Amino acid sequence: MGTFSGDAFASHEPARLPANIHHYFSSKSWIEGAALDQLEKMSRLPGVKAVAAFPDLHPGKYGATGVALLSERLHPLLVGNDIGCGMSLFELDLPVRKLKLDKAANRLRRMDSVKTDDASQRLGDIDLPNDLFSHALGTIGGGNHFCELQAVESLLGDVEGAALEKQSSYLLVHSGSRGLGADVFSSIYAHIPDLVHGLDAVTDAAVSWLEKHDQCVTWASLNRRMIAEKAASLLNADLRLVADVPHNLVRRTSDGFVHYKGAAAVTPGEIAPIAGSRATLSYVVKATDKVVGSFGGISHGAGRKYDRATMHGRVGKTRSERDGLLRNSWGGVAICDDRDLVIEEASSAYKDAGQVVTDLQAEGLIDSLAAMRPLVTYKKAVGEDGVTQHTGKPDHRRKEGHKKGGHKDDRY
Repeated sequence: MGTFSGDAFASHEPARLPANIHHYFSSKSWIEGAALDQLEKMSRLPGVKAVAAFPDLHPGKYGATGVALLSERLHPLLVGNDIGCGMSLFELDLPVRKLKLDKAANRLRRMDSVKTDDASQRLGDIDLPNDLFSHALGTIGGGNHFCELQAVESLLGDVEGAALEKQSSYLLVHSGSRGLGADVFSSIYAHIPDLVHGLDAVTDAAVSWLEKHDQCVTWASLNRRMIAEKAASLLNADLRLVADVPHNLVRRTSDGFVHYKGAAAVTPGEIAPIAGSRATLSYVVKATDKVVGSFGGISHGAGRKYDRATMHGRVGKTRSERDGLLRNSWGGVAICDDRDLVIEEASSAYKDAGQVVTDLQAEGLIDSLAAMRPLVTYKKAVGEDGVTQHTGKPDHRRKEGHKKGGHKDDRY
């Protein structure tokens, strides 16, 4: 995980007064001091009017992650390279009682072998160029992205609007715009290296970036849908969309531009998933009218507690320990053939999603609907499509994923 020291936002101009920061978390939430330092620096960026910080707050490469930030200017650095990254929840017409986890895991292991021959047509159907990174559609990527088969552990509230049922199985997909978003970010970075000051929204650069940004958000939503369709086909099931919520984007409002940096962008009454880890519960919630005050932002997951490099000294020191990380207490299975990723994405790397939900509910931002247990989590099998990502300056490229101690913009 990248650790932001403040250098990226260093300025020779006189220090600006900080914008108002609202903390939507309690003292029970584990918030790293470095994240609070980043948050304060973000509040001083040009054009920033106000900031909302959520219980999953943690350090990121270009500022703290778990934030909704209102600004008069556009700040592409805050959105970064995975524009439109989000989570989509689908219900399967596959009863939990018919699931055999090991059999389901064996089928889902073949995710990367399922072809998406209609990618060009699907892009055209949503008014995107039919050659817009069509080769990458339906691919999850590395890092903290996943496709997870889930079941309802417990119903926590009125689920009539979401139609959640204990007998049904579900797919939660976390992915984004893959190499498309990386190219958009790299392009703006190449032309305007000093992005720390943001962009005046009326400039050609801002208009162009926003147009490409919107394409990325639309592309990423389709990508999650196609990932879910691949998984459903392997399980011989049909699916129904429950929620599709991005958490890495910009939205225009009458007051300016809201930048969601690892914060789920919701409207009152909207259903949203809040992800745990592959060995802990995730949650389905409904946004209340009070999210208007948080700029339509809530947490989208538990939030990272330990960075990737640190995790290599904490867990998985032996093969048996690493094998143990691929199972959970419900008998669930994780599919991940990348040994480093198994360690870096261990459950102990993340905060308590239950506490995140508790804090958001105490602030009146959400109503809890259901807790979801992980059954099969597909992270990355050997040979899974590697789409080049840009994680910094345009001339620094590597395949999406992680080397030990390397950076990947963490979003939950």
